Amino acid sequence: MSKKSRRSRAKHHANLAKTMPTKHPQQLQPMAVKPQSPARISHETQDAVGRYQYIMPELKRIGILAGSIILILIILSFVL
Repeated sequence: MSKKSRRSRAKHHANLAKTMPTKHPQQLQPMAVKPQSPARISHETQDAVGRYQYIMPELKRIGILAGSIILILIILSFVL
């Protein structure tokens, strides 16, 4: 059996939003915000950061290479 399409799900969510009562701005109450304690980084996250630290420099190199190749192709299209 196939899944519901996104379109039908969107219609369903839109219908639910219409039937839900909305509060007027005067009725909205400000929520109390609790200060968050500093998040602790798990050991697994630290390992992942250590293993994948080379990704950003590689992506920069790939971007520079791709940009230069595209620029060369554009120049060649005008010249030839």
